[in-house]
Amino acid sequence: MAQIEIIYFSGYGHTTKQAEAVLEGAQSVGNARLWALPEDGVASEALWDAADAADALIFGSPTYMGNAAWQFKRFADESSKRWFGRSWSDKVAGGFTNSASTVGDKGVTMAWLQTLAAQHGMHWIALDQMPANAMGATTADRNWAGGSAGALSTSPSDASPEEGPREGDLTSAKDYGARVALWAAKFAGE
Repeated sequence: MAQIEIIYFSGYGHTTKQAEAVLEGAQSVGNARLWALPEDGVASEALWDAADAADALIFGSPTYMGNAAWQFKRFADESSKRWFGRSWSDKVAGGFTNSASTVGDKGVTMAWLQTLAAQHGMHWIALDQMPANAMGATTADRNWAGGSAGALSTSPSDASPEEGPREGDLTSAKDYGARVALWAAKFAGE
């Protein structure tokens, strides 16, 4: 089975909840694990080893001030050793983000995560979910945020992690985890 490593940072717990939904979906197709980056953003040697051996990496970060959290950026900067050695070239990649606002500049974070994957020579997997943009759509609908690049979620600023992300966002994240794992298996020749 394909090995998927989900590497993320979460400041308040909302992105952790989204990561857990991605994990659930990925585990329905392959082997998957979560790696939460600590407050200082320093990745463990075990995480680096797992990322190097994985078939797919799924990156996640909240969107803070229009981009990924600095803790995730630190991880990305430190991945330059892998970039130089082309360690992650031809792996499957995906990403997810969460912010308090409906838009919250999540698209900037997703574009940045896609660029990180492209720099490493990875194959980015798009969300492939129709947006819930009809008059009757609610936050319980899949892809309510209307993203295309990866899984997006919204957690109101006064919501606890138990209250946000919303149901539809978590369904999208779960389905996206399964999609990335499916593509990882295809790339691995399964």
